[in-house]
Amino acid sequence: MQRKFSHTYFRQSSVLQLVLVITLLSVYYTTTSHAQWAQWGGPNRNFTAEPVQLAKTWPEEGPKRLWQRTLGEGYSAISVDEGVLYTMYRVADNEVVVALNAQNGEILWESSYPAPSWPGFSKGYGLGPHSTPLIVDDYVYTTGVRAHLACLNKKTGERVWSHDLWAEFGAKPPGRGYASSPLAYNQMLILPVGGQQGHGIMAFDLRDGHIIWKSQDFPATFSSPIIINVDGQDQLVIFEGKEIVGLEPNTGELLWTHPHRTQYNINASTPIWGEDNLLFVSSGYDSGSRVLRLSQQDGMTTVDEMWFSTQMKIQHGTAVRVGETVYGSSGPGPAFLMGTNVETGEMTEKQRGFGKANVVAVGDDLILLDEDGELAIVTPNPDAFEVHTRAQILSTRSWTVPTLVGTTLYVRDQKEIMALSLGPK
Repeated sequence: MQRKFSHTYFRQSSVLQLVLVITLLSVYYTTTSHAQWAQWGGPNRNFTAEPVQLAKTWPEEGPKRLWQRTLGEGYSAISVDEGVLYTMYRVADNEVVVALNAQNGEILWESSYPAPSWPGFSKGYGLGPHSTPLIVDDYVYTTGVRAHLACLNKKTGERVWSHDLWAEFGAKPPGRGYASSPLAYNQMLILPVGGQQGHGIMAFDLRDGHIIWKSQDFPATFSSPIIINVDGQDQLVIFEGKEIVGLEPNTGELLWTHPHRTQYNINASTPIWGEDNLLFVSSGYDSGSRVLRLSQQDGMTTVDEMWFSTQMKIQHGTAVRVGETVYGSSGPGPAFLMGTNVETGEMTEKQRGFGKANVVAVGDDLILLDEDGELAIVTPNPDAFEVHTRAQILSTRSWTVPTLVGTTLYVRDQKEIMALSLGPK
């Protein structure tokens, strides 16, 4: 018997198909294109990714490898925008900014420049580069180990403008090389330059690189700046070698300082800010962690130290805040994965089993990559860490923080870069 179909049936079927396509596209773009990681620390500069469902078990060889390829030396993290990865690496005496196709790792363009070491450079920690590219609109901004600042066209790699911070402003990098990653704010690029004669911290116009303001005489720091909001006022926070400082980000005016000393005047981790006006900072080198409470009173910023503890010492890795707890890998020396109550400084969890590590927060879970190249998915519990799954994925020193876009994780060490699928099967 021949079945008859009405025009209404075809219209309904077409509508259903269209709805299905739109739904699938919505899911695709939610987990890929819209979930970008365009700067150091991710979307909010705090190493916290958009919540996604992660697989809690892997086969023995680890999560599915989407692709991998060789790459040169460097600790520059991976920025992602519109399906393109941006990072930096070294070839002999040259630094290279590279753009790769996020789907297959194919190199789209490279831009290189000379960056030889200098007398007094500490080669034992690697030759760099250390800083992470910043993506704003159609441009990528990078800073090299010799404090070479550049703005490149993100589609072609063509140089738009640049500054030699060392030659122009006396910003000689520290012995391990320049490491701070640039920050964008109100059409400005802000960096702790570490220059002489008031060039300690500088703001450049994103479009043409001209100087908008310069301030202070602080030396170069390994830490990267962040923007916080204190009772309605935006503030620029920089973790300097001997202190934490807050500045007015539009002018560079110094608003407050608070001491934080270490054995070698090295503060390398990135501060963590909370909506409760609590600022967490941590260092290695015979120091520890402290929390400051910031508030506005009569147009002035009040800084109250809530606590200081030597239990958690984050040398140069990442810390993340989940609820009332800050999690990080305390080292150097025997490394401990630790949790600390941000209000009290009380240690909530402490666990061995990994090398010194970087962590990224994803909902209630942590992605952990230690310096030996072991990757794990961990969930903090009230008294311990539940390690769901772990695998050896990299073979050389792995100090670069992972980047998560949707359920795709991008990682690198001193030899390779790769993409892994962390989503459920």
